[in-house]
Amino acid sequence: MGGPDPFLEPGVLVMHPTREDWGLGQVQSVAGRKVTVNFEHAGKQVIDSAVIALRFVSDDPRGAR
Repeated sequence: MGGPDPFLEPGVLVMHPTREDWGLGQVQSVAGRKVTVNFEHAGKQVIDSAVIALRFVSDDPRGAR
């Protein structure tokens, strides 16, 4: 059936693949294909995971340098 990506769960850090200006996002909730993400520069956005493949961020890039 192909559900949402297994890493999409509350608390996970992600980036939008085409809107890097939104900054780092933290997944707030997942309801089927709808993923609510709170982005640094764009606030809360509801993403359709069947249309947008969010990029998983294993570590917070703000602390990487």
